[in-house]
Amino acid sequence: IEVRKDVAMTGEITLRGRVLPIGGLKEKLLAALRAGIKRVIIPEENVKDLAEISDEVKSALEIMPVSRMDEVLGLALVRKPEPIVWSEDGDAAAVASGEEGPAGSRLTAH
Repeated sequence: IEVRKDVAMTGEITLRGRVLPIGGLKEKLLAALRAGIKRVIIPEENVKDLAEISDEVKSALEIMPVSRMDEVLGLALVRKPEPIVWSEDGDAAAVASGEEGPAGSRLTAH
């Protein structure tokens, strides 16, 4: 799935999908603006730092705060990912026997 070309994002993501705050928000927003980016995804915890950003920069950008990775995917991807539906009985048996899996793919037991 493609990422939107008009979106910049910054942050750190935990293994559980939480978006953590970052430093240097002002510089990152200015760089996005200079690069012609119109939408920027930032960590929710950095909203307080927007007070340090000029109104000119804030009005030129659509700043989208997020706190979870699923929010990032909804804003950054051109379309929503489709969930993988697993069949415990069929897939587990195919892995154990070394048979071909869904859509002709070869499953490898690990």
